[in-house]
Amino acid sequence: MRSDLDSDFFSEQLPRIFGHRGSAGTHPENTMPSFQAAVDLGARYLETDVHLTRDGEVVVSHDDNLERICGKYGVIAEMDYADISAMDAGFSFSLDHVHFPFRGKGIRVPRLREVLAAFPRMRFNIDLKPEHISIIEPTLKVIDAAGMRRMVLLTSEYQPRLDEIRAAAPGIPTSFGYFEIAAFMQAMAAGDDSYHPPGDAIQIPPEYHSWKLATPETVEMAHRHGIEVHIWTVNEEVEMRAMLELGVDGIMSDFPGLALKVKAA
Repeated sequence: MRSDLDSDFFSEQLPRIFGHRGSAGTHPENTMPSFQAAVDLGARYLETDVHLTRDGEVVVSHDDNLERICGKYGVIAEMDYADISAMDAGFSFSLDHVHFPFRGKGIRVPRLREVLAAFPRMRFNIDLKPEHISIIEPTLKVIDAAGMRRMVLLTSEYQPRLDEIRAAAPGIPTSFGYFEIAAFMQAMAAGDDSYHPPGDAIQIPPEYHSWKLATPETVEMAHRHGIEVHIWTVNEEVEMRAMLELGVDGIMSDFPGLALKVKAA
């Protein structure tokens, strides 16, 4: 780990099981019931995503448009939170595409501050989603107001956002961006011992377009350079076991209860 890292994010026991958007396989993703389900199952890490509303609220949602989750068109950046909170975040969730057990139950899109306040002992992997606007300042304000700067890892798929995160909060751990992952893989292939990691955890799928990313070589390279390997999104028991046998440091899953059972076994 970096010498200037000022964080408790990595203090829990390995391997880390992340509740992906809470317990998104059993509850409406990125909602309070989903996060509560993951916590009740024993998860110590929660993965989530954030966007910024028109009136400056940091809200928890993967998509920038609420139609997939709420069944009603609505671009978060073009809406005030009062309008977003009136939408049904349990509308679309179904295990069988026939029954919708959370529809009409009053489940809404939560604000980040509400989620952090509800789970102050959890570690949060927070993905800052917007591409063309920076929400780092309001997100950090929410994190600091909750007193949870030491409990978060921040990430973004957009390099400018990652650069801003690291400049604004160098003590907070980050994951790698797309091009940083590619550079890591190239350095590994070349046996480049001068490689210097830009972040603290490389978070990757098991494979990408038939290119295997989670390999013994990946894990060895990461550990040699003091960084962790987190794999997303792993929902099958066989694959969970395979990833843990590789020695990865964390698994993100829509079914954290299953992942925790596999870990225990």
